[in-house]
Amino acid sequence: MEFSKYYNLVVEKVTHWGENFVSMLPNFILALLALLIFYFLAKLLRKLVHKILERAIDNESLSVLLAKITYILAITVGTFVALSVLNLEKTVTSLLAGAGIIGLALGFAFQDIATNFISGFLMAAKRPFKVGDVIESINHRGIVKHINIRTTEIISFQGQQIIIPNKELFQNALINDSAYGQKRIDLEVGISYGEDLERVRSITVDAVKAIPGKIDDKETSLVFHAYGDSSINFTIMVWVEFSSQLNFLKSQSEAIIAIKKAYDANDIMIPFPIRTLDFGIKGGEKLNTMLSERNQ
Repeated sequence: MEFSKYYNLVVEKVTHWGENFVSMLPNFILALLALLIFYFLAKLLRKLVHKILERAIDNESLSVLLAKITYILAITVGTFVALSVLNLEKTVTSLLAGAGIIGLALGFAFQDIATNFISGFLMAAKRPFKVGDVIESINHRGIVKHINIRTTEIISFQGQQIIIPNKELFQNALINDSAYGQKRIDLEVGISYGEDLERVRSITVDAVKAIPGKIDDKETSLVFHAYGDSSINFTIMVWVEFSSQLNFLKSQSEAIIAIKKAYDANDIMIPFPIRTLDFGIKGGEKLNTMLSERNQ
């Protein structure tokens, strides 16, 4: 009797499972079909997003990552649709709650990494610089070599590799010398107190007219700004094309050479520091008096 009782229970249970399986078979097939559809749709979306982003942003790693995120989102949506078809709403709710908790925990654990990723996304959208640009930020200056999702790699003018977290570039002031293709040379010069300042200004401005890369549409300016210890100081400002840091420095060097040649040709003196000694104060004697008394 006992064996028959247990046997009947097992048979009833198996029969119940079989009936449920048969009743759910159409839904199971629909769920499987939904997964397959979303799988192929996810692959198509990944390729489409990658092609669009390749044309829109100059960042291969970002394009690949966003395409993968699109693929994962499509697969996730397909999984939830399949579970809903199988009438597993409670499972869907549990999965969503678990995903939220896991996402929150990971967000706190990898806060800096997440911030760098988000900064990388925002910079890719705004595009404040591109590969090959000369940039300066947080006391680092160099040529951009690689733009990744989390970091940006630049090469200093001394050949050093510098890896900067994107968060630092996004949150701090950034100088991009290559943005407009032009840059101003601000060259400080000092001339003797005995020179005619208007004549000096005319000769100096004429001297830099032929330097390499000078932009003729931009006015060359010269302003006197200080009485120095042994010179009158001024700054001449010349706009030149900016294709690279080396070419900019060459233009600046040629400007210095041209000004020196013009001053030599026109007898304009660039003074060196001069000290005049006067012994005629209290407790001292004048130098000319001392020399005349010694010669007598």
